[in-house]
Amino acid sequence: MTEAVNPLLTRSTLPYELPDYAAIRTEHYLPAFEAAFAEHLAEVRAITVVRSMPTFENTIEALERSGEMLDRIAHAFYTVSSADASPGIQAVDEQLAPMMAAHDDAIRLDGALYWHVSQVHDQLDQLDLTDEQRYLVQRHLREMTHAGAALDDASKTRLTAVNQRLSTLSTTFEKNLLADTNALAVVFDDAAELDGLSEGELSATARAAAERGLEGRYLVSLPLFSGHPYLASLTRRESRRRIMQASLARASRGNEHDNRAVLAEIVSLRAERAELLGYDSHAAYVTADETAGTPYAVERMLRELAAPAARNARRESAALQQIIDETEPEPFPLEAHDWAYYTEKVRQARYDIDTAALRPYFEAGRVLRDGVFFAATKLYGITFTERTDLVSYHPGARVFEVHDEDGSAVGLYVLDLYTRDSKRGGAWMNPIVSESALRGTLPVVANNLNVSQPAEGMPTLLTLDEVTTLFHEFGHALHGLFARVTYPHFSGTNVFRDFVEFPSQVNEMWILWEEVLRNYARHHETGEPLDAGIIARLRASEKFDQGHATSEYLAAAWLDQAWHRVGAGAEPGDIAAFERDALADVGLLSPVVPTRYSSAYFAHIFSGGYSAGYYSYIWSEVLDADTVEWFRENGGLTRANGDRFRRRLLGVGGSKDPVEAYRDFRGRDAEIAPLLERRGLDR
Repeated sequence: MTEAVNPLLTRSTLPYELPDYAAIRTEHYLPAFEAAFAEHLAEVRAITVVRSMPTFENTIEALERSGEMLDRIAHAFYTVSSADASPGIQAVDEQLAPMMAAHDDAIRLDGALYWHVSQVHDQLDQLDLTDEQRYLVQRHLREMTHAGAALDDASKTRLTAVNQRLSTLSTTFEKNLLADTNALAVVFDDAAELDGLSEGELSATARAAAERGLEGRYLVSLPLFSGHPYLASLTRRESRRRIMQASLARASRGNEHDNRAVLAEIVSLRAERAELLGYDSHAAYVTADETAGTPYAVERMLRELAAPAARNARRESAALQQIIDETEPEPFPLEAHDWAYYTEKVRQARYDIDTAALRPYFEAGRVLRDGVFFAATKLYGITFTERTDLVSYHPGARVFEVHDEDGSAVGLYVLDLYTRDSKRGGAWMNPIVSESALRGTLPVVANNLNVSQPAEGMPTLLTLDEVTTLFHEFGHALHGLFARVTYPHFSGTNVFRDFVEFPSQVNEMWILWEEVLRNYARHHETGEPLDAGIIARLRASEKFDQGHATSEYLAAAWLDQAWHRVGAGAEPGDIAAFERDALADVGLLSPVVPTRYSSAYFAHIFSGGYSAGYYSYIWSEVLDADTVEWFRENGGLTRANGDRFRRRLLGVGGSKDPVEAYRDFRGRDAEIAPLLERRGLDR
């Protein structure tokens, strides 16, 4: 396939180099990758054959210039493979996975390249480098060493084989999960079975059924996590049970989509790789190059939080059981599928808040425009203009151009809001084009959510949780949009995994900030603002149900650590038994509070980038809670505060040690007290 017919082989001429998705076909991807692999290897060879002494310019900067075509094609492809994976795209992904792993190893394990990088690193004190350049040298040496560049040839050969197999298994895990999640979507014959859902929610289930050819029926698709937003509203207990049962069964039913053998092999191979690289476990390997440093630091934190979280969850469980005993004609023991429903009853009784009644005030377009964008404009001075002339990777994805207050370009923001069978579960941000002064590119970033799409003409009304997700993911987008670095290695969210969630969690603070909430929380029909009394009660209830929320999260984080502390050669045995033993060990084994992700559908750690790193959400929340306190102490939603946060944290991308960047912003290290107070764990 020639350049003339493959649009991936040349830089896009669209604004901001947005990939020309209208011209790209599935059959373009593999030939483009093959050409890009060859070009990248040639560029690296050109570095290693230089006979003169390695310098920053002929080694590190040349390395940063290399692989531009591959980065461009990979960003374009992986955006589609996660958000709109047709069978053809899935086939490409499966074929590509081992190829990409082999190519990555060919670069990272290249002994000649490692020698050149080491030589530059040895000269650091004699070189006249900027802080970013100096840190870049240190990171390249550290990352190549961490990847195994110093190993002998036999170990490198085995490591490469392990990495290729792991890449294939991760792709298989995600494919199995997507297929079984679609297969287990719950079909209801009668609208009465979904009593409690709003008109918009019911229309979304009818639309989903119709798209599957099930006219006149209702289909409830499953989110990535163990529960479901509808469990809080459905009055029929059997309907709630069916949904929860389907969710918990995903990819562990003994069919062709069963992930248990897949994840067991992943765990075994990751442990073997860690041993090859000189570590006791995969968790030790991962945390060695994160801010945590060791799995023992992670364990200390998780154990410290688990006991009060479980204690609070038990108190909450007792309160729910009491309301069942007092209100149900035939009381029954509380089960996991009952938790959200009766939690809403307790919330209404205690705080006079009906979260379902809030949805008419959270129309998606208004939340985006008058909430998410409004807060960003107030803080950072940026503006958003929708570019309907630009075609993204899916017709439902909207494109916005972002400008600074002075009119200068910031980048493009893509929002893909709705769920579909071809999209993986959960919510995420990813770059489509990475910013780099060296390459002359500005950022294009995408946010993906999985909101149910109502019938044509019906408004999209979000739950409070979905509003939170939108603000959260936009925090990642701001990180990607604002980072201004020279070298692509540091672009956007290319930071330590246990730091990356920090900016996104900070952005959640504006959801209930009075000036922001007053602007976006208006009834979609009347325009009436959300009642001030309800807002006050929402703030008063922020710690409500935190025992449950914290416990289910910590259980998943602990499960991740347990899987990845398995040593080389150890057999995990029965998956369900392994889970039970791990959760019992930390005091979080509870039938009424299941882990947020059970192993067979724990995509974050078995097909995503969070293996041995799911703890990063709570680790980053220490910084987040401390930062929220700083904003409150310094006047909140002001340009001065936004500019400081942008300049000292978001704007540096990965070009500075994140702990140092935080100290530069805050003036000291983060303190844990605000987190404990926020989650009600200080009692």
